[in-house]
Amino acid sequence: MKIQGFLLVPRATGKFPCVIYNRGGTGDLGAHVRESVPFGLPAKLASAGYVVVASQYRGNNGSEGRDTHGGADVNDVVNLIALLESIPQCDAERIGMYGRSRGGMMTYLALTRTDRMRAAVIDAGSADLFDMAKTRPKLAKLYLDAARASEADAEAVFAERSAVRWPEKLNKNTPLLLLHGTGDWRVRPEEVFAMAQALYRTRHPFRLVLFEGGQHNLEEHRAEADRILIAWFHKYVRDREQWPALEPHGK
Repeated sequence: MKIQGFLLVPRATGKFPCVIYNRGGTGDLGAHVRESVPFGLPAKLASAGYVVVASQYRGNNGSEGRDTHGGADVNDVVNLIALLESIPQCDAERIGMYGRSRGGMMTYLALTRTDRMRAAVIDAGSADLFDMAKTRPKLAKLYLDAARASEADAEAVFAERSAVRWPEKLNKNTPLLLLHGTGDWRVRPEEVFAMAQALYRTRHPFRLVLFEGGQHNLEEHRAEADRILIAWFHKYVRDREQWPALEPHGK
């Protein structure tokens, strides 16, 4: 199956750390567009010294297959690891993952299947489809239709795609940076609050940064958010720093 996407490589010689970039939305909404990629976060990451690979997912923007919104399309994320291994400029021992909105859900799902990510960033990411269904019933139906499921199957479909229900399945060696705006109506802040609590209960390494009044794309805080997430990748992917002790300690 052929999947469309983008590859960005720093304009320098040598081997570089890598970032798998998981887009949000479906179809044209949230798609990587040739005219805008050079000006967005993928280009910022490449300019910061990372090889960036970004999938459009199956069934989207010229890709073969059918988008399943958190089903078999997760393979279109995990298979990028092998792609990076085949690129001479990539240091495949230093890979991070970024996901925003629907891409946050894709990132959570991918982290149940691989231990190769040295760090990940969830930007306004979906972690609880049950919460989403309360306020966005049309989007809930889109997920059911993508899974070719009925209302009777909603519990199983939503649970499978809601990381808040299975934080213990996430690879413990991948620290997570959660970025979210308090003014986000597309993915409510309640989702990231619940996910942070779930990560804390399971002693998963994470950091939560809330942006006051920030909307879904953090437009009011985008430059600051990008600086924070690039610093996160520098620390845990590029420089391979270790996470500090998580159990209560100190004087």
